[in-house]
Amino acid sequence: MRVNRQFADKLSAFIREDDVLWVHDYHLMPLARELRARGHLNPIGFFLHIPCAPLDILRTLPHHEEILGALTYYDLVGFQTENDRDNFAAYLLTLPGAKEGRDLTFEVDGRRTRIGAFPVSIETATYARLARNAARSPLAREIAESLKGLRLVLGVDRLDYSKGIIQRINAFDHFLEVNPEWRSRVTLLQITPRSRSDIKDYAAIENEVTTLIGRINGRYGEASWTPIRYVNRSHSRTALSGIYRAADVALITPLRDGMNLVAKEYVAAQDVENPGVLVLSQFAGAAAELTGALIVNPHESEAVAAALKRALEMPLFERRERHGPMLEHLLVHDIEHWAESFLSALAETRQRPSLISDLRAFLNPSRSRADRRATTDVHRRA
Repeated sequence: MRVNRQFADKLSAFIREDDVLWVHDYHLMPLARELRARGHLNPIGFFLHIPCAPLDILRTLPHHEEILGALTYYDLVGFQTENDRDNFAAYLLTLPGAKEGRDLTFEVDGRRTRIGAFPVSIETATYARLARNAARSPLAREIAESLKGLRLVLGVDRLDYSKGIIQRINAFDHFLEVNPEWRSRVTLLQITPRSRSDIKDYAAIENEVTTLIGRINGRYGEASWTPIRYVNRSHSRTALSGIYRAADVALITPLRDGMNLVAKEYVAAQDVENPGVLVLSQFAGAAAELTGALIVNPHESEAVAAALKRALEMPLFERRERHGPMLEHLLVHDIEHWAESFLSALAETRQRPSLISDLRAFLNPSRSRADRRATTDVHRRA
């Protein structure tokens, strides 16, 4: 609360009457309330990048009305999925005096707040082009030479308890145990940059992951084959796109994730003529859109192992049938579509339809720099 008050104090000096404000993520939930207290009547939107928990969990949080209730000071509150949106709708109706109106609009203490689902996305076409070029890079050649014909299963996550890395490795262990014919034919590359390693709980996760991988490699590995390759370094966007394209299977199995853009990047990076297979957790927000993936429960090791086997053995025609619609969806629902849909909804919510054309012009990359500067002068974004 103290930080948000300071943030509002600093921001107030820059806000003009015709500005549109878009606030991101849970750290700044109370910001609109602080700005309203300072007299700012601007359209203010909020987007939550993480999942929104169900009602019974939200109400267990200390000071939930003071923090979550502060979202009612925004004109529009956006979520990754319809499930997240509906969870928050159920919460709003528990606030004293709350009333539900039309079109997902709620009134609380005379304030009107609209909520909606706006799945965040990626620069799909740009990323696909990047991956095509990266496929011819020296790194791509090095990876291909190191595999020597092995099939590649890929996991890319920061080292975080929510990403299900331990459960994924256990599932790969089970896969090798029940499918001995795949030993020496496939390897799992787990790219996991360290995250918050100075915090005790995160250090414990790293130790557990390292120990588990060592045990599996010791059990199944041979002098000429390492079952799991474990990398703790970050890679550039270009390098990752080439690795995505080289992978036969992406194993994306978070225990809970607002969206998970790795899944979308993997789909965008694939060769449309010979695409890989996405195995995706049902608890990732991306699962609602990427319906061509093999959807799994990361807590069920046997089911994840079975999905991995199916992915590795999937015929080309089925891989194309699954990949094609997902790529088409992402080409339409890219990052610009996400921004435009949210900002347009914010303009409509505040009954300022003239903003919509200006915002669309601002987001149109084909217009001139002069046009972009002119629009920026009118709609500066804090």
